Amino acid sequence: MAQIFRDPEAPGASASYRVVRTGATPKALLPGHHDAWTTAHAVSWGPPRYRTTFKAVWNDEGMAVRFDAIDDRPWHTMGRHDDPIWEEEVVEIFLDPTRSGGHYAEVEISPINIVTDLHIVRPWPDMENVRGWDWAGLESTVIPGPAFGLPGGSWTALAWLPWSGLAAMTPVVTPVVPPAHGDVWLFNVFRIKRPHGPADPERDAIYAAWSPPDGPSFHAPAFFRSLVFE
Repeated sequence: MAQIFRDPEAPGASASYRVVRTGATPKALLPGHHDAWTTAHAVSWGPPRYRTTFKAVWNDEGMAVRFDAIDDRPWHTMGRHDDPIWEEEVVEIFLDPTRSGGHYAEVEISPINIVTDLHIVRPWPDMENVRGWDWAGLESTVIPGPAFGLPGGSWTALAWLPWSGLAAMTPVVTPVVPPAHGDVWLFNVFRIKRPHGPADPERDAIYAAWSPPDGPSFHAPAFFRSLVFE
Protein backbone atom coordinates (compact mmCIF):
# COMPACT_ATOMS: atom_id res chain seq x y z
CA MET A 1 0.00 0.00 0.00
CA ALA A 2 1.20 3.52 -0.80
CA GLN A 3 1.79 6.04 1.94
CA ILE A 4 -1.32 6.96 3.88
CA PHE A 5 -2.37 10.59 3.63
CA ARG A 6 -1.73 12.51 6.86
CA ASP A 7 -4.56 14.94 7.51
CA PRO A 8 -3.62 17.76 9.92
CA GLU A 9 -7.21 17.64 11.19
CA ALA A 10 -7.16 13.90 11.91
CA PRO A 11 -8.94 12.96 15.15
CA GLY A 12 -7.04 12.13 18.30
CA ALA A 13 -7.25 8.97 20.35
CA SER A 14 -10.31 10.23 22.23
CA ALA A 15 -12.31 11.01 19.08
CA SER A 16 -15.69 9.38 18.58
CA TYR A 17 -18.54 9.41 16.08
CA ARG A 18 -22.08 9.61 17.43
CA VAL A 19 -24.72 7.87 15.31
CA VAL A 20 -28.09 9.61 15.39
CA ARG A 21 -31.18 7.43 15.68
CA THR A 22 -33.84 7.65 12.95
CA GLY A 23 -37.24 6.21 12.22
CA ALA A 24 -36.65 6.34 8.47
CA THR A 25 -36.67 3.20 6.35
CA PRO A 26 -33.95 2.14 3.90
CA LYS A 27 -36.29 3.05 1.04
CA ALA A 28 -36.47 6.61 2.37
CA LEU A 29 -32.77 6.93 3.25
CA LEU A 30 -30.99 5.52 0.21
CA PRO A 31 -32.04 8.23 -2.28
CA GLY A 32 -30.05 10.62 -0.07
CA HIS A 33 -32.57 13.46 0.31
CA HIS A 34 -34.28 12.46 3.57
CA ASP A 35 -34.18 14.99 6.42
CA ALA A 36 -32.30 12.41 8.54
CA TRP A 37 -29.17 13.18 6.54
CA THR A 38 -29.32 16.85 7.51
CA THR A 39 -29.34 16.02 11.23
CA ALA A 40 -26.72 13.24 11.06
CA HIS A 41 -23.28 14.12 12.37
CA ALA A 42 -20.61 14.57 9.69
CA VAL A 43 -16.86 13.92 9.67
CA SER A 44 -14.56 14.80 6.78
CA TRP A 45 -11.00 13.89 5.83
CA GLY A 46 -8.52 13.79 2.97
CA PRO A 47 -6.97 16.47 0.73
CA PRO A 48 -9.40 19.25 -0.30
CA ARG A 49 -9.42 18.18 -3.95
CA TYR A 50 -10.62 14.71 -2.92
CA ARG A 51 -12.33 15.46 0.39
CA THR A 52 -14.68 12.77 1.75
CA THR A 53 -17.53 13.31 4.22
CA PHE A 54 -19.15 10.48 6.18
CA LYS A 55 -22.54 10.36 7.92
CA ALA A 56 -24.55 7.56 9.53
CA VAL A 57 -27.96 7.00 11.13
CA TRP A 58 -29.39 3.89 12.78
CA ASN A 59 -32.49 2.16 14.12
CA ASP A 60 -33.47 -1.25 15.46
CA GLU A 61 -33.16 -2.85 12.02
CA GLY A 62 -29.82 -1.53 10.82
CA MET A 63 -27.55 1.40 10.03
CA ALA A 64 -27.44 3.61 6.96
CA VAL A 65 -24.09 5.09 5.93
CA ARG A 66 -23.28 7.83 3.46
CA PHE A 67 -20.04 8.94 1.81
CA ASP A 68 -19.90 12.21 -0.16
CA ALA A 69 -16.75 11.93 -2.27
CA ILE A 70 -15.37 15.07 -3.91
CA ASP A 71 -13.86 14.00 -7.23
CA ASP A 72 -13.06 15.22 -10.72
CA ARG A 73 -12.58 11.95 -12.59
CA PRO A 74 -13.66 8.75 -10.81
CA TRP A 75 -12.87 5.54 -12.63
CA HIS A 76 -13.27 1.77 -12.44
CA THR A 77 -12.57 -1.38 -14.43
CA MET A 78 -14.00 -4.03 -12.10
CA GLY A 79 -17.69 -4.83 -12.21
CA ARG A 80 -18.48 -7.87 -10.07
CA HIS A 81 -19.43 -8.25 -6.44
CA ASP A 82 -16.41 -9.02 -4.24
CA ASP A 83 -13.88 -8.02 -6.89
CA PRO A 84 -10.68 -6.61 -5.30
CA ILE A 85 -11.91 -3.06 -5.81
CA TRP A 86 -9.43 -1.75 -3.22
CA GLU A 87 -6.97 -1.93 -6.12
CA GLU A 88 -8.97 0.83 -7.83
CA GLU A 89 -11.11 3.60 -6.24
CA VAL A 90 -13.40 3.07 -3.25
CA VAL A 91 -14.88 4.32 -0.03
CA GLU A 92 -14.73 1.91 2.92
CA ILE A 93 -16.04 1.32 6.42
CA PHE A 94 -14.74 -1.11 9.04
CA LEU A 95 -17.16 -2.06 11.85
CA ASP A 96 -15.89 -3.83 14.98
CA PRO A 97 -18.89 -4.68 17.22
CA THR A 98 -16.86 -6.60 19.81
CA ARG A 99 -14.17 -3.91 20.13
CA SER A 100 -11.57 -6.66 19.96
CA GLY A 101 -9.69 -5.74 16.78
CA GLY A 102 -10.70 -9.05 15.23
CA HIS A 103 -13.85 -10.45 13.61
CA TYR A 104 -14.87 -7.12 12.15
CA ALA A 105 -16.72 -6.32 8.93
CA GLU A 106 -15.32 -4.40 5.98
CA VAL A 107 -17.58 -2.89 3.32
CA GLU A 108 -16.18 -1.18 0.20
CA ILE A 109 -18.15 0.67 -2.49
CA SER A 110 -16.81 1.78 -5.86
CA PRO A 111 -17.95 4.81 -7.90
CA ILE A 112 -20.27 2.55 -9.93
CA ASN A 113 -21.73 0.79 -6.87
CA ILE A 114 -19.71 -2.40 -6.94
CA VAL A 115 -19.63 -3.73 -3.38
CA THR A 116 -17.01 -5.89 -1.72
CA ASP A 117 -17.82 -7.11 1.79
CA LEU A 118 -15.38 -9.05 3.95
CA HIS A 119 -15.27 -10.71 7.33
CA ILE A 120 -11.87 -9.77 8.74
CA VAL A 121 -10.80 -12.51 11.12
CA ARG A 122 -7.39 -11.01 11.92
CA PRO A 123 -5.93 -7.65 10.89
CA TRP A 124 -2.58 -6.79 9.34
CA PRO A 125 0.20 -7.99 9.51
CA ASP A 126 -1.24 -11.51 9.96
CA MET A 127 -4.20 -10.71 7.76
CA GLU A 128 -6.95 -13.30 7.46
CA ASN A 129 -10.31 -12.60 5.85
CA VAL A 130 -13.35 -14.50 4.65
CA ARG A 131 -14.00 -13.14 1.19
CA GLY A 132 -16.88 -15.56 0.67
CA TRP A 133 -18.94 -13.91 3.42
CA ASP A 134 -21.73 -11.66 2.16
CA TRP A 135 -23.58 -9.16 4.36
CA ALA A 136 -27.11 -10.51 3.85
CA GLY A 137 -29.64 -7.79 3.12
CA LEU A 138 -27.07 -5.08 2.33
CA GLU A 139 -28.41 -2.48 -0.09
CA SER A 140 -26.39 0.27 -1.74
CA THR A 141 -26.56 2.97 -4.35
CA VAL A 142 -24.23 5.54 -5.90
CA ILE A 143 -25.62 8.89 -7.03
CA PRO A 144 -23.80 11.60 -9.01
CA GLY A 145 -22.56 14.21 -6.55
CA PRO A 146 -24.07 17.25 -8.32
CA ALA A 147 -27.49 15.99 -7.17
CA PHE A 148 -26.37 17.08 -3.69
CA GLY A 149 -24.51 20.22 -4.70
CA LEU A 150 -21.08 18.60 -5.07
CA PRO A 151 -18.75 19.47 -7.97
CA GLY A 152 -19.03 17.64 -11.28
CA GLY A 153 -17.37 14.24 -11.16
CA SER A 154 -18.10 13.81 -7.45
CA TRP A 155 -20.17 10.89 -6.21
CA THR A 156 -22.26 9.91 -3.20
CA ALA A 157 -22.37 6.31 -1.97
CA LEU A 158 -25.15 5.22 0.38
CA ALA A 159 -25.64 1.81 1.96
CA TRP A 160 -28.11 0.11 4.29
CA LEU A 161 -26.40 -2.37 6.64
CA PRO A 162 -28.99 -4.58 8.37
CA TRP A 163 -28.08 -5.88 11.80
CA SER A 164 -29.36 -9.35 10.93
CA GLY A 165 -26.68 -9.74 8.26
CA LEU A 166 -23.89 -8.63 10.60
CA ALA A 167 -25.09 -10.86 13.44
CA ALA A 168 -24.82 -13.87 11.12
CA MET A 169 -21.20 -13.10 10.18
CA THR A 170 -19.73 -15.16 13.03
CA PRO A 171 -20.94 -16.40 16.45
CA VAL A 172 -18.35 -14.12 18.02
CA VAL A 173 -20.36 -11.00 17.15
CA THR A 174 -23.88 -12.42 17.50
CA PRO A 175 -24.29 -11.56 21.23
CA VAL A 176 -23.60 -7.83 20.73
CA VAL A 177 -25.73 -7.28 17.60
CA PRO A 178 -27.99 -5.33 17.29
CA PRO A 179 -26.68 -2.42 19.35
CA ALA A 180 -28.74 -0.63 21.98
CA HIS A 181 -28.87 3.05 22.88
CA GLY A 182 -25.55 4.03 24.45
CA ASP A 183 -23.59 1.07 23.10
CA VAL A 184 -20.10 1.77 21.78
CA TRP A 185 -18.47 -0.12 18.93
CA LEU A 186 -15.20 0.63 17.12
CA PHE A 187 -14.89 1.69 13.48
CA ASN A 188 -12.97 3.66 10.89
CA VAL A 189 -13.77 5.04 7.44
CA PHE A 190 -11.54 5.44 4.39
CA ARG A 191 -11.17 6.59 0.80
CA ILE A 192 -8.80 5.44 -1.92
CA LYS A 193 -8.29 7.79 -4.86
CA ARG A 194 -5.96 7.06 -7.80
CA PRO A 195 -5.69 10.28 -9.83
CA HIS A 196 -3.84 8.82 -12.83
CA GLY A 197 -6.46 6.22 -13.65
CA PRO A 198 -6.11 2.57 -14.66
CA ALA A 199 -3.02 3.23 -16.79
CA ASP A 200 -0.94 4.19 -13.72
CA PRO A 201 -3.00 3.45 -10.59
CA GLU A 202 -0.19 3.58 -8.03
CA ARG A 203 1.28 6.93 -9.06
CA ASP A 204 0.28 9.59 -6.52
CA ALA A 205 -2.33 7.23 -5.07
CA ILE A 206 -4.15 8.74 -2.08
CA TYR A 207 -4.96 6.45 0.83
CA ALA A 208 -6.98 8.62 3.21
CA ALA A 209 -8.46 7.62 6.57
CA TRP A 210 -10.57 9.57 9.04
CA SER A 211 -8.30 8.14 11.77
CA PRO A 212 -5.00 7.52 9.95
CA PRO A 213 -2.94 4.51 11.08
CA ASP A 214 0.80 4.85 11.54
CA GLY A 215 1.71 1.90 9.31
CA PRO A 216 1.14 0.81 5.72
CA SER A 217 -2.32 -0.76 6.18
CA PHE A 218 -5.81 0.50 7.02
CA HIS A 219 -6.23 -2.69 9.04
CA ALA A 220 -4.82 -1.20 12.25
CA PRO A 221 -7.36 -1.66 15.07
CA ALA A 222 -5.33 0.54 17.44
CA PHE A 223 -6.51 3.46 15.30
CA PHE A 224 -10.19 2.51 15.19
CA ARG A 225 -12.38 5.07 16.97
CA SER A 226 -15.57 4.87 19.03
CA LEU A 227 -18.91 4.55 17.27
CA VAL A 228 -21.52 5.66 19.80
CA PHE A 229 -25.20 4.81 19.26
CA GLU A 230 -27.30 7.75 20.46
